[in-house]
Amino acid sequence: MKIYLSIAFVLSGFVALGQDVRVDTAKANDLKDVVITGQFGPQSLKNSVYNVRTINSEKIRLRAATNVQQILNTELGFRFSNDLTLGTTDVQLMGMSGRNIKILLDGVPMIDRSDTRESLNQIDINTIDRIEIIEGPMSVVYGSDALAGVINIITKGASKALLNLAARIQEETAGNEYAAFSGKGQHMQNVTGSWQNKGWSALAGFTHNDFSGWNLASKTATIDEVESETNRWKPKEQWLGNTKIGYRNENFNIWYRLDGLNETIDVRGGINPNNYKAKFQSYTTNRYTQQIQSEWRLNPKLRFTAIAGYTNLKRGTRTVIHDFTTSTEALTDAPGEQDVAKFNSTIFRTTAQYVPNPYISFQPGFEFNRDAASGARIAGTPVINDYAFFLSSEIKPAKGINIRPGIRVIKNSVYDAPLVPSLNTKFSLTKNLDLRLSYARGFRAPALRELYYDFVDASHNIYGNPNLKAEQSNSFNGSLAWAGIQEKDLQFRSTLSGFYTQYKNRIIFAFDPQNSQITTLLNVSKSKTTGGTLENTLVFKNVQASLGFSYIGNYNEILEDVPSLDIPDFVWSAEINANVTYSFSEINGTISIFYKYVGKKPSYQLSTANNSQSATLGEVGAFNLADLMISKKLYKGLNINAGVKNLFNVTQLTNTSTATGGAHSTGGTSVPYTYGRSYILGLTYNWSKF
Repeated sequence: MKIYLSIAFVLSGFVALGQDVRVDTAKANDLKDVVITGQFGPQSLKNSVYNVRTINSEKIRLRAATNVQQILNTELGFRFSNDLTLGTTDVQLMGMSGRNIKILLDGVPMIDRSDTRESLNQIDINTIDRIEIIEGPMSVVYGSDALAGVINIITKGASKALLNLAARIQEETAGNEYAAFSGKGQHMQNVTGSWQNKGWSALAGFTHNDFSGWNLASKTATIDEVESETNRWKPKEQWLGNTKIGYRNENFNIWYRLDGLNETIDVRGGINPNNYKAKFQSYTTNRYTQQIQSEWRLNPKLRFTAIAGYTNLKRGTRTVIHDFTTSTEALTDAPGEQDVAKFNSTIFRTTAQYVPNPYISFQPGFEFNRDAASGARIAGTPVINDYAFFLSSEIKPAKGINIRPGIRVIKNSVYDAPLVPSLNTKFSLTKNLDLRLSYARGFRAPALRELYYDFVDASHNIYGNPNLKAEQSNSFNGSLAWAGIQEKDLQFRSTLSGFYTQYKNRIIFAFDPQNSQITTLLNVSKSKTTGGTLENTLVFKNVQASLGFSYIGNYNEILEDVPSLDIPDFVWSAEINANVTYSFSEINGTISIFYKYVGKKPSYQLSTANNSQSATLGEVGAFNLADLMISKKLYKGLNINAGVKNLFNVTQLTNTSTATGGAHSTGGTSVPYTYGRSYILGLTYNWSKF
């Protein structure tokens, strides 16, 4: 094993990973939000040295979402892709794939079995207080996997009441398919209770999600009939539970949290008409995450924080041949059809914050990460240990200037890492105009799933690559934020931002050079992304609105193989989003619309004819997403949500690409996106005793 040493300089505040901070989020677009991701401590959005995007609890409630994807799919820069064979979903942020996005649950990294970030939709939506998003490399602050950015999902704490009980039930069609409370459609039930007294608090919650699939073939369909339609959505059932216990006083707080998940995805194959047998599969995920976090303020100048977390993930595959003539089942013996892949991750992190005077502060820290895996599809029982020392500082040499440099040193059991520095700056040009400029180096060691995990079935032939090199990046970001109107009944903020990132050794799916029948992971010598975003937010009396635009370019990586090709360096894609909420104060109700236009996604494919190489342009088509939601308080504690999701009835995206390489390629076929226009009706009840 190689021993690898890396250093990382923490540019913009070190993460307040373990802070149990509760923020008043009465307004869906409150311009005075408090953020904690990447900060030394709780910080107002305006004063943060990072350009942080927030989604607070009120906006989440108004969306009537059942998973995190439904919240993020109308946010700028986010795109989702689906693997209907496995029933999983992946996410892209600012042109980069999910493996380059750090997903945190209260600051604890989420782990995944495979390349996709399916963990994003394995979080109980009813536990989420807010979501904070920082775009761009955050390796100095959060270590590996944070090249494209960080999504920090912050959970709720106990209510301020002595005792609080809450319940939620929601029914949703899947397209035009529905049966009440069970069967077709999507069904959610949740119950949560909390207690707090004299600094002690306790919370427990339980959620059941039942999605019965969409556009499924009949139970007596033949193999040919099942395979004739590609846009079939697998049934998925989730059982989620959580508990949180804590104590706090003026100078000290400590809390423990446990999150558990059981998820089952069912796959029903068609009947072979020659013997009346069919293949049935089930994918079962069991995940639990434990964490304990603490903060101790020794005096006004010195504070310590600590976090310890452990995540255990098991993904099992069970395959049987069902004989319809005898109603019996027998396990199959094909490779990969009976398997349990096991992953676990441990994190320990501690920091100190020292503020000797108002002009400078320091935050040194230590972090340890351990990742391990085992299973029939995993070569051996690999383990990666990662030790990191970091130091960041916040320097305020003059009023309106904030400079935050940082550095991180890493010793890894597999990879040699470079020095990872970063530098974030914030300049208050005027009272209402702020300029942020930053540079950050990114580093991402390949995960165990990329090195040693092999996945072979009827639709996948993917092999890990233990020879992968670590990814590195250099990123430059800038933003100009104007909050020129901050009146009682009128608030307005506009933020213009841009980024440019160069990647070295970026990891992608590609054909194995030795065998074109196998897909594996390879390093690309060079890659780039660049783009800009304009976001505007308005609060005027009963109206809350936002309007945004982004334009993102991805490097044509085939130029690295054939630089003589006559194609542009970048292919570009545009997005527009708009959200509007109107509150009817006299009837305690709101009406909201959430809209996003996602532009076409072009890409060039290399082809060879008559011993001459050329590039052809393919495109995944543009589409529009929109949700219309109505919320109304019926009487004290009882609310009703109703609405329509996917107003434009998007199900599949056009695709002119001819590429057939990669693990999830579509090779010119249409791209499945959603299961069509859906109608929802939900009730929530909240009772408190003070």
